[in-house]
Amino acid sequence: MDTDGTHGRHGRPEPRTAGHVPRPAGPSGHPAPAHPADPSGAPGPSGLPPKPAHAPGAGPAPTAAPAAGPTLTDWLRVPRPAAGPGIWSYGHVPRAAQEPETTPTRQLISGALISLLAGLLLWSLLWNGYLGGFWLWPLYMFTPDSWAGTFPSVVASYVWYAVVALTLAIGFGRLGRWPELGRRLLGGRAVRAVDPAPRPVEPGGPDDPAQWTEVRAAGLVEAADRLGAEARAGRMNDVDYARIRRAWETVRADPSRTRAFDQAVRDKGAGACVHPSGARDLPVRAARHDLLARQVQLGTVQDGERNPYARRGSGVALDPAVLGTSLLAIGPSGAGKTTRLVRPVVESLALQALAGQAAVIVVASAGTALGPDTGYDVVIRVGDPDSVYDLDLYGGTPDPDEAAMLLAEGFVGDLPGIDVRRAATALAQLLGPFRVAHGRFPAVPELRELLDHVPVALATLRGTLEAAGQHRMLRELDARERQHGASADPGPALADRVALLDRPAFAGFFNVKDADTTGAGRPFSLRALEHPLRVRIDLPERGHADASRVLARLLLAQFNAAATARTDRSLFALLAFDDASHTLTPEAVRGIQRLRSANAGVLLTLRTLDDVPEALRTPLLGAVGCRMAFSGVTTWDGKRFAETWGTEWVETRDVTHRTVFADQPLTRAIHAFRKLVSGKAVTTDAVTVRQVERERWSASDLAHTVPPGHAVLSLTSVRGERAAPLLVRLGG
Repeated sequence: MDTDGTHGRHGRPEPRTAGHVPRPAGPSGHPAPAHPADPSGAPGPSGLPPKPAHAPGAGPAPTAAPAAGPTLTDWLRVPRPAAGPGIWSYGHVPRAAQEPETTPTRQLISGALISLLAGLLLWSLLWNGYLGGFWLWPLYMFTPDSWAGTFPSVVASYVWYAVVALTLAIGFGRLGRWPELGRRLLGGRAVRAVDPAPRPVEPGGPDDPAQWTEVRAAGLVEAADRLGAEARAGRMNDVDYARIRRAWETVRADPSRTRAFDQAVRDKGAGACVHPSGARDLPVRAARHDLLARQVQLGTVQDGERNPYARRGSGVALDPAVLGTSLLAIGPSGAGKTTRLVRPVVESLALQALAGQAAVIVVASAGTALGPDTGYDVVIRVGDPDSVYDLDLYGGTPDPDEAAMLLAEGFVGDLPGIDVRRAATALAQLLGPFRVAHGRFPAVPELRELLDHVPVALATLRGTLEAAGQHRMLRELDARERQHGASADPGPALADRVALLDRPAFAGFFNVKDADTTGAGRPFSLRALEHPLRVRIDLPERGHADASRVLARLLLAQFNAAATARTDRSLFALLAFDDASHTLTPEAVRGIQRLRSANAGVLLTLRTLDDVPEALRTPLLGAVGCRMAFSGVTTWDGKRFAETWGTEWVETRDVTHRTVFADQPLTRAIHAFRKLVSGKAVTTDAVTVRQVERERWSASDLAHTVPPGHAVLSLTSVRGERAAPLLVRLGG
């Protein structure tokens, strides 16, 4: 039961052996049946790579004393009210939809003085009897005549006077808005009005998440007591809680696993149902996470007029509910796309992978700061001979037609004038016969020889097929030979792109030739998305830019195909590109639109939309549900965002100053004196209020008014909820 809530088993180059269990960093999805671990570590049909040859090291992280900070139980009891998309729900306090009207302080003071004088005047008139003695009738009614001139009568009179005076003070105080003036003048003191904070969950109550009431209600009292004791003693962290809760969801979906869950929890406590890597946390965290809500905080909404009043000052967070619609971020180099967006999101999904809730793959240039290697299960360094893992160019599929379509998309999907389907047909005419003849797909040098129509390679393949009696595959080769050299033949373009990978720097990579027999290279396939994996792929962008772009397009095509083909979509799958320049193709954009229903999404960052073909810029902005413009975008890019975000109705006030011309001699003299003193003519103001339709963010605003360290972000959830573009202070 140690893998409840996870799927399968895989190796890691260097598993983490942390010295303590970190505390929560701040302040779920569809339950799926868990899959038992595969003790052999052999690659299965899912494309999961085998374990590395060296030992995996220690098992689960030790449980030392917790670090200083909020305890897990306190973190669990903080309320997380339901909020809109992108709102950091941890301790969120909703605000009013509209900003209350603010009266100027001078007007408050004058109103308070006038009401005070009016109250004193009325009291004086009552006290001196100028208004008669009608206000004393309650005193005469409720005091007997025998009290006249006695001490009780005097006491009753002064009590009644105090009641009347207090009533006048309250009435005129409210009329003169004395409490508001007091709060205004004593701002920062104890009398300042504050929004009521949400009340935390009562410890030990029926809704206390630290008590594991659902587990206890199912009859697993001993397991619930063990989990509660682990949390109170500080031996459980937020990842442990999320992971075990995920495992419990699988038990609810499949009650036959109840006994295994109970036994695992009673034996190992917070270390039960651990991720196959044995890790219970990341080596280091660079962002603020809330695993209970599956959120990562990016920053805070700026408290300014450009943002709706209800959202000002609130936290901005991303979670699978919005990432499932995919996110596109545009910003120049140095704007913070990697450190303030890609790394926090990847880190959040990596933590969720440890909890058995997600799978994340990040593609970046070698050397990009995306966390240490020990924070990932699989690290593929293309072009590095010391890389433990290799990349499967064919996506782990045994179907030659599917492999041909993926390769065609990656190799020539960006070339204008090349029909991708025709290129896929040309590749299938070679891949099918080769797989029948050799039981595998061709290696890169072999595929290049076939596309270049090398006579020896074709003759050898033909001879093997003839010996095996594969006449149907021979007809495929005949068709390829007839098309070779035609004007519309995609073979030369495919051969040129394959040649980019047939370089000395990539010798030993994409090694499908020996993988089936020796396991060399440990090929990784994106078909492993059904497992809670953390994968980082480093591309050799500096020395082999064109090859890196080919691989990036291939990975995006494989991800779109693998994510939608999953039979178990309970895990949220994310593919993050630190730089998606020259990666997008028409088929890739169409594939991104289909990810929303597959519980998957992509994160794309670009320096500018000019890195995308012009015909794809508008479809790309329409395909993604979340859009982000960093500080420093150009007006050309800003225009595209402005068109995408559309317009809104706003209220405008036009003030017209008109000079006052007096008819009376005295009034003219007074106006002349005021003009002599102030230097300005006496005017009156005419205010015109109207509703006009304006762009939410104009191209000029995006290019010139977004401060450094900020971004304008709009979000859409998979349920269709939308958040208007907000100016966000990143990292705050």
